[in-house]
Amino acid sequence: MEENKNKEYPFSGVVLNGFIMLILGLLIIGGALYSIFTFEMSEDAYVWTMISAVLVSVLIFMGLMTVQPNEARVMIFFGKYKGTFVRDGFYWVNPFMVKRKMSLRIRNMDVGPIKVNDKVGNPVMIGMVLVWKVRDTYRAIFDVDAGDATPVKSSDIAAASTKVSEALNSFVNIQSDAALREVTSQFAYDDEAGQHDAVTLRSGSHEIVEILEEKLNDRLAMAGIEVVEARLNYLAYAPEIAAVMLRRQQASAIISAREKIVEGAVSMVKMALEEIKESGVVELDEERKAAMVSNLLVVLCADEPAQPVVNTGTLYQ
Repeated sequence: MEENKNKEYPFSGVVLNGFIMLILGLLIIGGALYSIFTFEMSEDAYVWTMISAVLVSVLIFMGLMTVQPNEARVMIFFGKYKGTFVRDGFYWVNPFMVKRKMSLRIRNMDVGPIKVNDKVGNPVMIGMVLVWKVRDTYRAIFDVDAGDATPVKSSDIAAASTKVSEALNSFVNIQSDAALREVTSQFAYDDEAGQHDAVTLRSGSHEIVEILEEKLNDRLAMAGIEVVEARLNYLAYAPEIAAVMLRRQQASAIISAREKIVEGAVSMVKMALEEIKESGVVELDEERKAAMVSNLLVVLCADEPAQPVVNTGTLYQ
């Protein structure tokens, strides 16, 4: 999409070795002091020599910058974006260039559990862990409002970077909350209609995460942010319906277990009747078969152990 196109481009201005320029600045100051104490000059010459040396040295020192690994400097020249510098090391650039610091490191965010209605209207509590990083420094600096975060002097760079970082964290937190609500409302918490192939919040974690990451990337791309990973870390019914839903789940589990028990009992009764018939141990009429089936099902399906009753009479009346 055009609106999500990367606006960042590399800085192509003059970049010199910072150590060489630092030594040069010190040599200029040292040379000026040496000239003052060595050569005879007029008072005006002394003043202008020191002023010139100090001004040149200050300009040199103002252009020095340190870039750490996974860190970028957004270069701004009198309000105009001039590119992003990402090479780590010690460098010197135009001293009139504003060098906005931007971290490219991976960041974690724990989106606490929020209450959302799922697809069928049940209130659920859901939370996630989000891993993200800055992909487009232009959008992160210029498209997200961080208040007055333009550094006026070198000592303000750290404070400006902190303001930008706080603004990005706030933006990611709000958009993550909105995306999580949107995705949660599209799926039911659990399979309530017996559709075992339906994707639910409880059973379809992989599909839910893929959709969630897609929604998050769509929302955060406008700020130049890329989602590395998103994972649900909390999922439960809201407290007001948790007890009722627990009883419902218990009832569903009991019904499923009963179905298995009955299925197994019928299979065992069928096998017993076939074995009796094949072995010829005794001949049973339909009435006796029905009684035997009834007794076996009671024994096999009962919750409590059956008490046997010994029949001392004859099998036939």
